[in-house]
Amino acid sequence: MTAEASSSAANTSTPASTAPLSTLPIALDAVGGDHGAAPNVEGAVLAAKAGVSVLLVGDRVKLHAELGKHAGSSNLPLEVVEAGDLIGMDEHATDVRSRPQASINVCTRLVKEGKAAAAVSMGHSGATMASALLTLGRIKGVDRPAILTHLPAQGGFTTMLDVGANADVRPAYLAQWARLATVYLKVLEDRDNPSVGLLSIGEEEHKGSQLVLEAHALLKELHGHGINFYGNVEGRDIFKGTTDIVVTDGFTGNVVLKLAEGEAKVLFGWVREALNSNLKSKVGGLLARDALRGLAERMDPSTYGASILLGVKGLAFIGHGSADARAVKNALLRAARAHEGNLIPRLEAAFANLEH
Repeated sequence: MTAEASSSAANTSTPASTAPLSTLPIALDAVGGDHGAAPNVEGAVLAAKAGVSVLLVGDRVKLHAELGKHAGSSNLPLEVVEAGDLIGMDEHATDVRSRPQASINVCTRLVKEGKAAAAVSMGHSGATMASALLTLGRIKGVDRPAILTHLPAQGGFTTMLDVGANADVRPAYLAQWARLATVYLKVLEDRDNPSVGLLSIGEEEHKGSQLVLEAHALLKELHGHGINFYGNVEGRDIFKGTTDIVVTDGFTGNVVLKLAEGEAKVLFGWVREALNSNLKSKVGGLLARDALRGLAERMDPSTYGASILLGVKGLAFIGHGSADARAVKNALLRAARAHEGNLIPRLEAAFANLEH
């Protein structure tokens, strides 16, 4: 099926055993990522079984071959949309401008045309950001979109942005992102009045870079006007869950994210080594296996699936290039929830209210 004909996928019937989570299908860049079509298709099958309609965008032959490996997939709300091009992980993000048939461009175009509820990609993150921005544009009042992610913390998780979209920022961007994240948590996580922390090198108001000092003054002024500003937070506060939201520039946020992921892997490696060091430790490891499995689950990036590019005028989610089928499934479920919650209209309304 061609991209132009893909609107029929929105009317695909859903098996009686499932309840659709979205009135529109989710467009998945089904050939993007380090491992190609296999985990994308498997994840889409799992999401479809949970009630999410999915448009698999990419090479028709490859995608049908992968679907054929999953018994019963023909009875699920899955459709293939042809995209004859793919922006590889080692190519330039700016290539999206000159390659309209690249799979990520087809995905964002389906969203723009109202044929898909959201675009999800585990492929080239820069290309996904560029395609979403070029195709969908920005919400009025948002200068720069930001990547929002969740980090495991005491009592649940901490929402942080930006984690990579903008290395150089202005204080106004941080205030805009605080507002975006506040609405996001209200819609998707039912948090009534989420608190916002500004990442700095100290809790004191006078500490931090010039950017932090100016952003602090701006956020403090906006406290009580759609933003619940807590004040400065330090790196350790992210994992203590001191605030629901932490805002920072994309350079710092990306370093924090990669550091957290890397440290988690190292710590679990140390735990495995310790538990296998002798017979007594091995027995203890068996007794603690269920607890350790639960901890690993909380710290696994696949739990959250993908990060949303917040601030564009449409839903776009960016996942890890190494994502497995579970991550793809969870990304699709999160995208469907965001659509069901009318996230984009509610974000637009939050910024429109500022003009009155």
